[in-house]
Amino acid sequence: MKVAHFSISRAPAWALPLFRLHPLRCVSGKIYLPILLTPNAPRILLVKTSSLGDVIHNLPVVSDIVQHFPGAQIDWLVEEGFAALPLLHPNVCKVIPVAIRRWRRALWQASTWREIGAFRRNLSAQRYDKIIDTQGLLKSTLLMSNARGVRCGFDRNSAREPIASCFYQQSFSVARKLHAVERNRLLAALTLGYELSEPANFGITPPEIPHPIWLPVGAYVVLLHATSRDDKLWDEAKWVALGKYFQQQHIRSILPWGSVAERSRSEKLREQIPDAICPPKLNLNEVSALLGNAHAVIGVDTGIAHLAAALNKPTIGIYTATDPTLTGLYAGAQTVNLGGKNYSPSVSEVITGLAKISAG
Repeated sequence: MKVAHFSISRAPAWALPLFRLHPLRCVSGKIYLPILLTPNAPRILLVKTSSLGDVIHNLPVVSDIVQHFPGAQIDWLVEEGFAALPLLHPNVCKVIPVAIRRWRRALWQASTWREIGAFRRNLSAQRYDKIIDTQGLLKSTLLMSNARGVRCGFDRNSAREPIASCFYQQSFSVARKLHAVERNRLLAALTLGYELSEPANFGITPPEIPHPIWLPVGAYVVLLHATSRDDKLWDEAKWVALGKYFQQQHIRSILPWGSVAERSRSEKLREQIPDAICPPKLNLNEVSALLGNAHAVIGVDTGIAHLAAALNKPTIGIYTATDPTLTGLYAGAQTVNLGGKNYSPSVSEVITGLAKISAG
């Protein structure tokens, strides 16, 4: 077993107060059988902090662990903005929020350092049998160094950032060409010593919240037109044509948004699609409930589309700049991925894809 030392000078400035100064070991070349302090009810910490789609892709890990260890107690370390997502799974006991995105913008404030101290105490309060980092980044390994337990993750040929593997006490080889959902599942299976025999089960249901006053009773589709990059957008004219098609089927279009620019686009589309609604800004629980009660969801490459698929809703993923093979929608017969690099699907392809789901 090799011992790897990492210089703290190579860590980003925001991470220094999170770093525990001790040598870190990494296992290379061999897979070691897991040793659980409490084999019948292991205490597991999952580390998947962001982004929205990545957090959703980690949900089947919870279902897998509970299938093989029904008494398992599973906690989850996640960015505070996504903390509502793991809690949608009934087998997540505790969410430990971290605020890296907010802290690094205000490192000069005393309140930030107090929050960091409280985070470290909160994370180290519980002893875990295994700490499983499916993020595979330097950032996630620095965060997990504050937790007590055996730190596990991808080996250097499997991790998104190879240097991350030096922070694990057990590391495992997982093919990079697998879909992100299966990479996460396989890492957890190797860590805990079980085999995967069932399809991915996201295990979540929409939260029960009152019907929003802005949403009329009746069938609706959710059109997720917003994404992080302009080259991932679908043409506005295609959204309008699709919305008009649904309106002819007596199905209303809902156009959620998350930023000022996205709201402007929603309002512009609403003006051109009969009976469409641009809702108020929604939190994650409200978005989950909206998706969970929709007739269908059509979305570009955005985390919310993955949430719809995880909720087992008929979902069409529209890709215009990326290949959906490794990170596209992944939820069985209820999802269809269309398009790809330098190819934008047509409106008729989307309608045909939705009909295929309905017929299946």
